[in-house]
Amino acid sequence: MSSAETATTAAPDARAERRAKRIAKHLSSFAAQHGGSADGVVEYVGRTATRIVVVGADGTWGDQVAPTYAIGRRAAELAGLTLHEDFDGELGLKVRTGPYEWKRMAGIQI
Repeated sequence: MSSAETATTAAPDARAERRAKRIAKHLSSFAAQHGGSADGVVEYVGRTATRIVVVGADGTWGDQVAPTYAIGRRAAELAGLTLHEDFDGELGLKVRTGPYEWKRMAGIQI
């Protein structure tokens, strides 16, 4: 392999790693603010996006979007999230819903 081919192969990998680290920083910050640890699920949204749903130790939840599943998975690993294969009942029981979610579930949508 020529040095030009090596450089073009390494560049996307380096860029993906930088993106994963940037997203991981947000996930780690979220975990620190909400009990010090967090669980997460990496889900496909479409061809150009992956959603990382994160649930803090205090039950607060949020999400981040990554451009690919690989970057989302890597970001979750770098952030130290406890990863789940899917959003199952066990993880759902950890989620604390607030007034906003209850209003949305009741059909009062603005």
